[in-house]
Amino acid sequence: MLYQFNELQKLALSPLRMSAQFQSQVLRSPFNPMAETPQARTMAAAYELFAESTQYHGKPAFGLHETTIDGKPVPVAEEIIHRLPFGQLKHFKRETSRKDPKIMVVAPMSGHFATLLRGTVEALLPDHDVYITDWRDASSVPLFEGGFDLNDYIDYLREFLTVLGPETHVLAVCQPGVPVLAAVALMSEEDDENVPLSMTLMGSPIDTRRHPTVPCKLAMDHSLEWFERTVIHHVPIVYPGAFRKVYPGFLQLGGFVSMNLDRHMEAHLKQFEHLVEGDGDSADKHRSFYSEYNAVMDLSAEYYLQTIETVFQKQLLAKGEMLYRGEQLVKPSSIKKTALLTVEGELDDISGIGQTVAAHDLCTNLAESKREHYEQEGVGHYGVFNGSKFRKYIAPRIGKFVRKHDKLS
Repeated sequence: MLYQFNELQKLALSPLRMSAQFQSQVLRSPFNPMAETPQARTMAAAYELFAESTQYHGKPAFGLHETTIDGKPVPVAEEIIHRLPFGQLKHFKRETSRKDPKIMVVAPMSGHFATLLRGTVEALLPDHDVYITDWRDASSVPLFEGGFDLNDYIDYLREFLTVLGPETHVLAVCQPGVPVLAAVALMSEEDDENVPLSMTLMGSPIDTRRHPTVPCKLAMDHSLEWFERTVIHHVPIVYPGAFRKVYPGFLQLGGFVSMNLDRHMEAHLKQFEHLVEGDGDSADKHRSFYSEYNAVMDLSAEYYLQTIETVFQKQLLAKGEMLYRGEQLVKPSSIKKTALLTVEGELDDISGIGQTVAAHDLCTNLAESKREHYEQEGVGHYGVFNGSKFRKYIAPRIGKFVRKHDKLS
């Protein structure tokens, strides 16, 4: 009933939120003689913060309409080149005749939409032909479309890579590191012509036994049955995916927030102060971040539970015991052609130091000339794929690595 209660709570808060928005506008109105008094500004800030905190956030837009190539602005248009029930492959088409390396960014399916990687895509666009896996909210997928588990995730990646064809590079951010490595291993073993030229794994839980973080410990301290009993719920009847069993996005968001509750409380307090002071720029930055951060999606129950068991509880890929479809052993040692770059953040509290670089230990037949590892100082999990240090240090390193192993170079 938790999912249903959450829906009722959203409905109950809706009139209060609209009232708070109205009150804030009235208090800030230039026609209000009290608008510039400390009392009015404080009350207006409180109303606005309440309205923002209770706002429902749907899937955001990427909003990337332009990039810079050779110092000149170039228009960018989004296009869907392949659709599947639980995800689609999106292309950021640049209006240029320049041939750049083709890279498929694999967004995490861990609660947030692919737009969380907007900054990643934006940094790659000037020098790459960029595609991204745009995963779908499980609550929007009707039951007749079937289920979606970790094996299906691997199949989707292989199908997307086949659509893109040979000479593609793949970049996985966080959670998809395991299925990407598995997909490339399976394709390599079958000598698939569409095996990517390189794969970049960033902040990925390849081996969660190394420097286990809070999420890793949570998974280890509870049984799979506990997760199924505690966090799996049925989608309410008002959604297209009614009755589908899912891990609701609002629970995932609650988990993210609880990990750094003090930091989030401080951020909201600063937002309140900015609103009182009339600091619109700082308030807008806060608002923009949280509108993205609070936009969450449901995950199919079978995918979530299989990932918990395979990646976090049993570390099957790291131990060389992961089976695809319960039959075929996944062998990273089969990877010989696909170059490997791993990236970690010094302060990562989601995928600890050592978890991503573990991929090199599994790819035993990959030549040293095809391997690189980079650890960025002073960044946490989010900073591995976004922010100033990502743009200044990590993105250029990725670009250099991709071009080194691209056939266009």
